[in-house]
Amino acid sequence: MKIWLPVLATVFAACCVHSAEPWPGVVTRVSDGDTLWVRPASGGKPRKVRIDGIDAPEICQIWGPQSRDALAKRLLRQTVLVQVRSKDSYDRTLANLKFRGEDVGDWMVKRGYAWSYHYQRNVGPYPEQEMQARANRRGLFAHIRFIRPREFRKEHGACK
Repeated sequence: MKIWLPVLATVFAACCVHSAEPWPGVVTRVSDGDTLWVRPASGGKPRKVRIDGIDAPEICQIWGPQSRDALAKRLLRQTVLVQVRSKDSYDRTLANLKFRGEDVGDWMVKRGYAWSYHYQRNVGPYPEQEMQARANRRGLFAHIRFIRPREFRKEHGACK
């Protein structure tokens, strides 16, 4: 068993380092403001990707369609760079996306199309961008009664 341990460690390290490399792909579909489908440039079927670090309104929620449409207008049929972090609880690829060198999550939050993903006391990766969007009443922050998607789902359930 001791002989195999270094071999297994090497294989595991090679696997993980390779999977952490960013890959380019073309956006083929946008489901909502934080979920899209990306076809890898290397070939294969499009992969469902959730943008890491943001939380966009549900599609049936106030500002949900605008959030989806802004993301689609910016990225549909465009090449993005996908940096995979992990899988989420819905088995989507959770990743940071870059478009022409710009962080897509940053872009969405700055313009008021999404929140920085808050969880418990963690303010997420884009708190300054969210504060700026709130202060300038951009996008969803222009509405007095905006509600975070997590609370919306608790109250109304998932969109049909």
